[in-house]
Amino acid sequence: MSVAAFHDCVGALLVREGEVLLGRRAADCAWLAGAWDMFGGHIEAGESEEAALRRELGEELGIDPLEVRRLGTIGGDHPEPWRLHVHVVTSWRGDPQNLQLHEHAEIRWCSPDEAKQRLGPAHADLPSLIERALATTRHSTGPG
Repeated sequence: MSVAAFHDCVGALLVREGEVLLGRRAADCAWLAGAWDMFGGHIEAGESEEAALRRELGEELGIDPLEVRRLGTIGGDHPEPWRLHVHVVTSWRGDPQNLQLHEHAEIRWCSPDEAKQRLGPAHADLPSLIERALATTRHSTGPG
């Protein structure tokens, strides 16, 4: 009996001044076309979660994360077994820019309610992870 391997990914909720940065996937994307999502991507063989997150945020947004905290993992079975390891990023070097227009049609800073509304349909646990990400930043002791 074999156990299905998980497709492991990392995702980042970038938080600034009480807002969350989200991207709307391009209409012709093979995965989640037109849906709103967080930034991140696949963990490559031999790569740690943190290394994958740094690589993906550099490729997609042109930033280098400075303060990263792991929030938790969500998962599912379709279209294949997958896990998304979600992190909150509260400090970074660089200005987030949409560097991969073929992947995201737009990026936007969203209020907590907007972020929960946009990500909620993707997974039932995302609204609570957004709340945790924002609560983490509200209790921050100062700049990093």
